[in-house]
Amino acid sequence: MSVRTARRRDLRLLPVAGTAWAGAGAAITFPEHAGVWAVVLWAAAVAFLGVALRRARPTVLALVAVSFAVAAAAASHVALAQPARDAVAGLEVDGGRSVTFEVDVVGKVERSATGYRFDAITRSATVGDDARPVSAPVVVRTPERAPGLDLGARATVTGTAFRADPGDRAVLVIEASALVVDRPPSGPLGVAATLRTGLVAAVAGLPEPGAGLVPGLAVGDTSAVSDELDQQMKASSLSHLTAVSGANCALVVGIAFGIAALCGARRGIRVAAGLVTLVAFVVLVSPEPSVVRAGAMAAIAMLGLLLGRIGAGVSVLSASVCLLLVLDPWLAASLGFALSAVATGSLLLLAGPLADGLSRWMPSPAALALSVPLAAQLACGPLLVLIEPTVPLVGVLANLLAGPAAPAATVLGLLACLALPVPVLAQGLAAIAWLPAAWIAGTADLAARLPGASLPWLEGMPGLLALAATGAAIGAVIAARHPGLRRVAAWSLACVVLVIAAAGPVRTLLDRTRVPDAWAIAACEVGQGDAVLVRDAASVMLIDTGPEPAALAGCLDRFAIDRVDILVLTHFDMDHRGGAGAVLGRADLVVHGPVPDAEAADLLARFTARGARTQQVSAGQSGALGQCNWRTLWPKPRDPVYPAGNDASVIIDVTGCRVPDAIFLGDLSAQPQRSLAATGAVDRRYSVVKVAHHGSADQDVGLYRDLDARVALVTVGENTYGHPRDEILDLLHEEQATVARTDTSGDLAVWRDDGGLRLWRSRER
Repeated sequence: MSVRTARRRDLRLLPVAGTAWAGAGAAITFPEHAGVWAVVLWAAAVAFLGVALRRARPTVLALVAVSFAVAAAAASHVALAQPARDAVAGLEVDGGRSVTFEVDVVGKVERSATGYRFDAITRSATVGDDARPVSAPVVVRTPERAPGLDLGARATVTGTAFRADPGDRAVLVIEASALVVDRPPSGPLGVAATLRTGLVAAVAGLPEPGAGLVPGLAVGDTSAVSDELDQQMKASSLSHLTAVSGANCALVVGIAFGIAALCGARRGIRVAAGLVTLVAFVVLVSPEPSVVRAGAMAAIAMLGLLLGRIGAGVSVLSASVCLLLVLDPWLAASLGFALSAVATGSLLLLAGPLADGLSRWMPSPAALALSVPLAAQLACGPLLVLIEPTVPLVGVLANLLAGPAAPAATVLGLLACLALPVPVLAQGLAAIAWLPAAWIAGTADLAARLPGASLPWLEGMPGLLALAATGAAIGAVIAARHPGLRRVAAWSLACVVLVIAAAGPVRTLLDRTRVPDAWAIAACEVGQGDAVLVRDAASVMLIDTGPEPAALAGCLDRFAIDRVDILVLTHFDMDHRGGAGAVLGRADLVVHGPVPDAEAADLLARFTARGARTQQVSAGQSGALGQCNWRTLWPKPRDPVYPAGNDASVIIDVTGCRVPDAIFLGDLSAQPQRSLAATGAVDRRYSVVKVAHHGSADQDVGLYRDLDARVALVTVGENTYGHPRDEILDLLHEEQATVARTDTSGDLAVWRDDGGLRLWRSRER
């Protein structure tokens, strides 16, 4: 058989996987039609199969029949699950009504910008006096992690809920105000939870940031990874190392298989050892989409080995994708699952041709080493810009430097995890694992600090298509065998580079010309987070920094801000201080509220080291901004009720100058809003209000009526919280306030002139 024929056979299942993905995606997006969709697809599968059986060479028709059958199976799954999902979606949860759920935790408990979140399956729901058994997937968000809360636990959650977006696996998103663990994890899940938490404890005394990275590399537990290191890992394209996936599964299965082979075990026993190890590893790290995909692929490959039919990589990948989409059609909307599959496919299809092409300019070993991260970045980059519209220019280099250390840290971390019953041995292995982990952390830090480490890119689907075309041109320049095709690709790439190089500065200049000269208050479009500028003459205040530095830096450029006189950090959640790196060394005074942890203290220390003064404030303190007066209205000094977090947000107002009188409500929820009103600190009406907590439903009607603002700024981005909620928008409209949102209108600016209050939006709604 020729190589070309074998390669064609390798790719035969790709259309099947693509059809399955499309069918599952359509079914979860329009679940009310999933039943009809399934019937149509089953009928088409049977029809094509019948025609194929009458043909002498039925291969193509048979593949079409299989494609329709897999898509039909995924749609059937959605149709069968829909009644139970509808029962949960039909619960009366609107209007911020309190609901109590009994849930089983089925996903890893992860940190979020506002606390923790996890996936769960409901067992019952109580709305008012109505209690009923219901079963459907939900996402639970909780400000604190209760003891014993882990994968496999059972808990009772009380709070508000809202319906998730169409296509999401979760039917509801529950914002927990109270969470009680009724039963901690038991059995294998309990053992896995103990091992994960034990590994985090074993590295606790080692130097940071490498210590926190060991559990992430070994078992995917990133709870000890600092926010700063997390940003650096993302900026340098190294975050995939802590997202346990194919490489980790292949590593542990390969080790188990190899040990069994060294012991002289027969093939069946070697395969069984690999499969048992794989199942144990998936349970240990928790079944996330990427882990499930990698585990299914490894299991199919091991089955092929047992049968003596070692399938080609692309065929195994396609078969695993089909199987998983039938078992869990909602994976079709999972970006993590897509990234995992695309990354694996890129290594199978692109790494070889890229290595061959690169070997024209460098030694073959170097070409092979470079081809792997390059293939992954070219393939995954277009999907990643959907998360963050930047392109890491140092990603390939960072992966070359950090990649070799990852397997060592993973294996040593796993051994330390398994050795936890012997503390001395576990701590010794953890200390050794720290060395490669520290190397990876240092590489991420260095790469993220390099000038021009990332390139701003187009957002959304235009950005995906543009980067995909750019990646295709780069791949063709390197891998194309025909010189003419390489020249065409090179010219195309050169044109793209010139356009991109010119687009950044030109766009910045154009954006600056569009910004009104007279602006006094500006709400930056930084995604789901807060970053608000206040300017009087040459004096500038920045209230919060948004979730990440690049977005804030872009806003400062657009509004021509080089330096900040006063930086107000209302509180230390990531969506309010994650972009602080953009103003390090550019702020004179940092005003902040209660310091909740060492990480927040370290951020303040970094500002101090770069020449800023820091000042913790509470209600009653004030200062000047140009000709303006600013006052701190909240929190109360040393308040035991609201010690830190959203409800201890620094609330300030700015009055007495050409800036419209304005109040900025941080992330305050309804109860502290009522407490704020009760203090009498809100002693006037305001022209502008920055709406609390991105427009959550947890707001006090009385406070907003007292404020009587003419303009309401809602700082919000794409999110899964349902922000801004209809309840607060309806209230603002009732108060006859003009509502302006950064998610629909981009940057916002407000000022006052002889004609009254002016509002500018950077884009049309």
